[in-house]
Amino acid sequence: MKQLQISQLDKAFDKQVIFNQASYTFDQGKIYGLLGRNGSGKSTLFNMIARNIPLDHGEIRIDADDGRGLQSSYPDIDVGMVYTQPHLPAFMTGAEFVKFFVEINSRRLAAIHTSQNPRDFLDMAGLSEADGNKLLRDYSEGMRNKLQMVVSLMLKPPVLLLDEPLTTVDVVAAHEMQQMIVQMKTDSVVVFSTHIMQLAQDICDAVVLLHNHGLEELTGLDIHSQAFEDEVIARLTDEVTADA
Repeated sequence: MKQLQISQLDKAFDKQVIFNQASYTFDQGKIYGLLGRNGSGKSTLFNMIARNIPLDHGEIRIDADDGRGLQSSYPDIDVGMVYTQPHLPAFMTGAEFVKFFVEINSRRLAAIHTSQNPRDFLDMAGLSEADGNKLLRDYSEGMRNKLQMVVSLMLKPPVLLLDEPLTTVDVVAAHEMQQMIVQMKTDSVVVFSTHIMQLAQDICDAVVLLHNHGLEELTGLDIHSQAFEDEVIARLTDEVTADA
């Protein structure tokens, strides 16, 4: 089983403390909702896990079963990242981008027995042949987000981080992307950042709060209940009061 382990993590920018001795273990097979107030450190945490910014102190470890036992060479393990604003080359068509993606990842796709037919990627994203011939700059936000998510899904990374990917898409695209996210937990540790309570309740198996500079799972309550929602709000409100 794959795991993402965070141990005694510290991070500050100048004198602003973001994390102080934060620890938590995320397991494969669940979708974790990461909830916190604006500025609480959701994107910072993701960027540290993805090795985009350094830790001040502590450890981030990924255990990924490669079929021969656990291997934990964290720098060599791919971390998938889906952004709020997709990072796709605007000058390419959808079909060109997928073809390029397949070519540069051919060995990895073959190793995990994933299709290397570009048309399959476009079909999975719900894009027609005509859509595939359009430049990515002419895609809607929802189309770009779905394509970004599909290529992440097809690579089956041990850890997949989703940084508020449904914030800017319409209702239909959001529903389709939610179905993709549910599929991802079979192969990956999935951590889903959002500030929307209802979305976390709809799609997540567990909710982790960024609370008092730490990571705290909210347990003992039905995630779909009003009591759960009330407890989340109470804890995050308490944090604001303590900082005031």
